[in-house]
This record gives sequence, C-alpha cells and structure tokens, in this order.
Amino acid sequence: MKRIAILASGSGSNAENIANYFRETRTAEVSLIIANNPNAYVLERAKRLGIESAVVSKSGFMEADGVIAMLKERGIDFVVLAGFLLLVPRKLIQAYPGRIVNIHPALLPKHGGKGMYGDNVHKAVVACGDTESGITIHLIDEHYDEGTTFFQAKCPVLPTDTYEDVAAKVHSLEYEHFPHVIEEILSTL
Repeated sequence: MKRIAILASGSGSNAENIANYFRETRTAEVSLIIANNPNAYVLERAKRLGIESAVVSKSGFMEADGVIAMLKERGIDFVVLAGFLLLVPRKLIQAYPGRIVNIHPALLPKHGGKGMYGDNVHKAVVACGDTESGITIHLIDEHYDEGTTFFQAKCPVLPTDTYEDVAAKVHSLEYEHFPHVIEEILSTL
C-alpha cells in the first residue's frame, strides 16, 4: 500500500478529506502530516484522525535534510501539498521526483505565483471579472504553481459572486476531485 505524507499550513480540511477517502478505499494511506505552523488546525485534525504529525519550521523545511529523513524513515511514497504555503526546496523535489503534487484554487496559469493562495486568489478572480474559476492539480517544480498540470475542474463565476462565493465553489471542487486525482496518480507509480 502506498504511503502518503501531506504538507499543510492551515486548517487542513483537504488533508482530512484525503485521509478519510483513503481510509474508505484502502488504496493508499495517509501516514504523516507535516505542518510548518505550530498553530495550524491541521495538527488537531491529524490527532483526531490518529495520524502521526510533525511541525517543521520554515528554516528546517528549507534546509530539507530533516524532512527528507522523516519521509524516508516512514516509507513515504508520495507527498501531497494541501494548503501548504512554502516553496518546496529543490533538494526535496529531487528526493521525490514526480511524486509531489499540489492543488491550486484557480485555473493555472491564471492567478498563480507567490502570494496567490486562499482568499487572495478568489479576490483576484472577482477583481478581474473572470467568468470561471476552479482548481488545478499539478506536479510541483522549483517555482510557485508552474509544474505539469494533471487535472483541472471549472466552476462558473457569476457577476454577483463575492470572493466568498467563489471560495465555496472552489472548495467543493477540491473536496470532490483531489482524492480521486491523487489515487489516479498513485496508480501510475
């Protein structure tokens, strides 16, 4: 069974959704959740789900050797970024080539890059007058939101939508599609 580590910086609702999905399908297992924020609610979710968790500081993460050792010691096959806000260092990408995936709350290449996460993205979508938004699931590379795209799903953005409305639509797409796409990618490894 493939072993997944999830990296998250905040609430962790996607991490919980992914963990529950794989508990039901038994096609993989979320074995570790790493947060870069000691106050991230994802740590509470991990505890409640009985999943091992760890906090790694930004400097520790950027150095990467400790994170790589942690992943290797636990037999991690695949890494999922779910609301993780740090740029993944080259050393970690090289340790897990083609095995680190991210979800972005917009249709890349639009509204991607440094600082484009969460509500910042949804506000930009509304401010630009976009008529659609969605999600992009992609492999990561050494740049924010530029890796090879695996999957996109779209939702309409109405002229009356607030950024909160867009966020709700996008979150729905994340919960619906992210676990399935991870499972599909894992089946190719």
